[in-house]
Amino acid sequence: MGLHLAAGAALIARPAAWPLACGVVAANHALLAGAGLWPRSRLLGPNWTRLPASAAALGQVAITIDDGPDPEVTPTMLEVLARFGVVATFFCIGERVDRHPELVRRIVRAGHAIENHSDTHRHAFSLLGPTALDREVARAQSRIAAISGIAPAFFRAPAGLRNPLLEPVLARHGLRLASWSRRGYDTVSRDPDRVFDRVTRALRGGEILLLHDGHAARAADGAPIGAVVLPRLLDALRRRALVPVTLRAALEQERHRALADPR
Repeated sequence: MGLHLAAGAALIARPAAWPLACGVVAANHALLAGAGLWPRSRLLGPNWTRLPASAAALGQVAITIDDGPDPEVTPTMLEVLARFGVVATFFCIGERVDRHPELVRRIVRAGHAIENHSDTHRHAFSLLGPTALDREVARAQSRIAAISGIAPAFFRAPAGLRNPLLEPVLARHGLRLASWSRRGYDTVSRDPDRVFDRVTRALRGGEILLLHDGHAARAADGAPIGAVVLPRLLDALRRRALVPVTLRAALEQERHRALADPR
């Protein structure tokens, strides 16, 4: 807004400066658009791209699973997680939460966390204005809290894409934006080996890993890629002595650390 006002004032005072004024405004818009199209960017506000340093030092990682709940894929992933005795963070779509409430309760009963992934997962989410953004966030927040019994603490934008208007909306709802450090592209890749390699290459403490239960691509035999990769991923984490935690647990751990060491 400041740049727009400054450019307008410059044009009034010196009309011949219009190329410079327009160039500055265009560069500003390009910067904002680029920041919104880069899921791990912090230029538009706080963004969890990795776990806090205290969690990384303990060898902790977060497995995040997006776009569910899905009645076909989510139960399989829950069974795998239970077999390995680990927890994950499910970023759920509000409309799907409303359609599959018992599956949501099953996720919570198993000790996993459910966070906000918007109400409808609109492809044009990053183009929405403040009112529409608030509606997407608030409706999902309400549905998830009503069915799971716990209000989400984190938000992940659909495909990680957003605009500068999102952060004030999240702040009003007490939500933290979270993206990821590694993703397998398991919604588009049909090759489990490639997906596995993407999420495990040089894996270390502090990673936030992204897989999907909803919108999952299928392997050649029809199996959801995320469900195929998950047991291999958990085995790799175990062999590397990395411990899965939820984003919410990492947040609470960091809060306790800050209270114990106010410096």
